[in-house]
Amino acid sequence: MTSRVLIKDLSALADGPVTVSGWVDTVRDQKKVQFIVLRDESGAAQLVNPALRALPVTDAEAGTVALEGEELAAAEARLATTEAISDLANGSFITVTGQLKQDERVKLGGLEVKIESLTVVSEAIAETPIATDSGLDKRMDWRFLDLRHPKQNLIFKIQTTFLHAMREYWVDNDFIEIQTPKLMASASESRAELFEVEYFEGKAYLAQSPQFYKQMAQSAGFGKIFEVGPAFRADHSFTSRHATEFTSVDTEISWIDSHEDVMNLHEELLVAGFTAVKAKHGDAIKELFDVEITVPSRPFPRIPLAEAKQIVAERGYEIPRADDDMDPEGERQISAYVAEKLGHEFVFITDYASSIRPFYHMRHEGDPSLTNSYDLLFNGTEISTGAQREHRIDVLVAQAEDKGMDPEELGTYLDFFRYGVPPHGGFGMGLARVLMLMLHQASIREVTYLFRGPTRLEP
Repeated sequence: MTSRVLIKDLSALADGPVTVSGWVDTVRDQKKVQFIVLRDESGAAQLVNPALRALPVTDAEAGTVALEGEELAAAEARLATTEAISDLANGSFITVTGQLKQDERVKLGGLEVKIESLTVVSEAIAETPIATDSGLDKRMDWRFLDLRHPKQNLIFKIQTTFLHAMREYWVDNDFIEIQTPKLMASASESRAELFEVEYFEGKAYLAQSPQFYKQMAQSAGFGKIFEVGPAFRADHSFTSRHATEFTSVDTEISWIDSHEDVMNLHEELLVAGFTAVKAKHGDAIKELFDVEITVPSRPFPRIPLAEAKQIVAERGYEIPRADDDMDPEGERQISAYVAEKLGHEFVFITDYASSIRPFYHMRHEGDPSLTNSYDLLFNGTEISTGAQREHRIDVLVAQAEDKGMDPEELGTYLDFFRYGVPPHGGFGMGLARVLMLMLHQASIREVTYLFRGPTRLEP
C-alpha cells in the first residue's frame, strides 16, 4: 500500500502512484469529468476522475453488460467512484489513491492526481453552518470549521515559527524554561481581575501572571528564565484586544543595571521571531493577508511617557485620563508619530509614574515618582509591560505600604527577598496581540485558537 503523501510534497515526486488524504474543499461534478479540490494540513491539490455514469450494455432492455471479468470489475469500481464523488459533501474527509501527473496547465500547483480509488473516511453534513462572509461571532461558534481556511491555518503556523525562534534564542543563551502554577492562594496583581475557584475546603485564584514566581526564580539563583503559558484576567471587557484567558510570554533576568537591559533583551527576542516568520512565511502572508512583514531594526525608539503625552497633545489629542497613563487613542497617536518620523512599527514608552505602576517596580534613583519601567507599543497597541524590579526588601515593603497594601498578605512573596535576590527585571507579553498586530487583524479573536471572553466559553 502506498504511504500517504502530504500535498506540499507532491511537486517533488515523479509522475506515478500516490495516496493523499484530506478534506473536500470543492467538487465540480461535470457530465464527463469530475474534479475535487482536496485540502490537507499542508496545502491543496486537484483530483480528477473521468466520470462513468453507467456500465456499457449490449442489450439495454435485457440489461446485458458488455463487459466481463477484470474489465467488468474495473468498470464497476469506476462507476462506484463516480457515484461517490457525486454524493460528496464539502468538508468530508477522504483518502484517494491515483496517478500523479505534473501538468503546468493546472492552476492549482501545476499538478493533478487521476483518481483510481476513493474512500470516504468521514462524511460531512451537506449544509455547512458558516460561509466565507459569515460574521466573526458566527465563525467563532464553528471555529473548527473556520480554522480549515488556509488563512486561518497560516496564523498558527506563524505562531509556531515565532515561538520556536524565541525559544531557540532563550535556549541558545542559557535561559531556563519554567512552568509556574496557575492556581494561587492570593493575587499576583489586582484582586479586581481575579477568577476565584473552589479549592477543596477553601478558595484559590487563577493566576493573572507568573510575575511572583518569575521573581522567585531569581532568588533561587536561576539567573535567566522564560515561560510561555496561560494567564487569566477577570476583565469584563469587550474590546478587540482583550481576553479573559490568553497566552503570556514571560521572561526574567538577573544582574541587570536598569530596565534598559530588559528592553535590549525584548528587542533581540522580537527580531529573532520576526526574522524567522518573514523567512518562512513572508510570501504566504503577503498572498493571504496582503501584509509585508518587516523585521524591526534595533534599537527600537524610546520615548519617556511625559514626552509622549506632549507629542500627542501637539498632534491635537488631549489624553483624558487623570491617572497619568496612556489611553488607546494616545497609543495610536504616538505610534503614528513614530511611524511617520522614525519609520518604525515599535516604540518603548518609558518612565511611568510610580502611582500607576505595581509596588514591585523599581523607582528612579533620586525621583521616586517615576519607575524603571516601560510599555512596548506595536502598530498602535500595547503588547507588553516590562520593568526593573525592586529587589531590596526594606524598599519593597515600603513601596507596598505606600500603595495601601498589607505586607502580611504578601508574606510568601516577600520571603523571596528576605534571603537575598540579585538586581533583576523582565517583561510579560501577550502572544495573541503580537500576532494580531503583525497580521493587521481587527480582533484578537482572529488569532486565538479558541477565544475566551466574558460571554464565550464554547467551543
